[in-house]
Amino acid sequence: MTSIVRIDDEVIDTEGFIRNLKLTGQFEGLVDQLVRDRLAVHAAKKQGMRVAPEEVQERADQFRRVKGLHRAADTNRYFDALGVTLDEFEAFITDSLYEEKIMQSVCSDEAVESYFQLNSPRFDSVEVSHIVLDGESKAKEMMSVLGDDPDSFEEMAREHSIADTREQGGLIGKLLRGSLRPDIEAKVFNAGPRDLLGPFPSGDRTVFEIFRVNARHPATLDEDTAAEVRRLLREEWLVACAQDHMIRVG
Repeated sequence: MTSIVRIDDEVIDTEGFIRNLKLTGQFEGLVDQLVRDRLAVHAAKKQGMRVAPEEVQERADQFRRVKGLHRAADTNRYFDALGVTLDEFEAFITDSLYEEKIMQSVCSDEAVESYFQLNSPRFDSVEVSHIVLDGESKAKEMMSVLGDDPDSFEEMAREHSIADTREQGGLIGKLLRGSLRPDIEAKVFNAGPRDLLGPFPSGDRTVFEIFRVNARHPATLDEDTAAEVRRLLREEWLVACAQDHMIRVG
């Protein structure tokens, strides 16, 4: 096995490194990202996309500037220390550019607009605040207090909530669908402004959560929504792309 690092007389080789990644739960994430990267490169090449030599040179020059590698000798020493050849570095840069090109196509402005128009209710949002309490009786009593005096919500949150939002009067802020537990989300997105909801128990019933809907926001294709649409386009495309390949780990 190839040595990765040496600590005094102890040698950590690739087998030990991979074993550590598996035991710490990092292995699957790294493999998943590697698979995604390769799927994108394969798709770009299959679609006939091209990476020009000058694009590779520009990206390589940018990499060297960021790393402070201003002379050829500095660059050679840097890659020698990594155990990476210049040809391998060029292949890495080239593949990165292929990935960017295919993702620019998948997540183009036109694709974002079309996806949003077809799925706009999915991007409705609500602004909410909450109070989290460590007992059901406390939560029920708080609902009674808020029912009699709705305007005391922020004050009650600051005084009694155990959530890290207490200093903001319980304000969570703007949430898209998919941000809350499904049973809570259904009620929150069907509620009107100033509605109180709850208390909702946690899975182990150790804490109880009360929500107040502050405002409802119909879907608009703003910067945050466009970023979420691009993420969904990318994820859905990768899932579909994976169906065309046989992928095995190990």
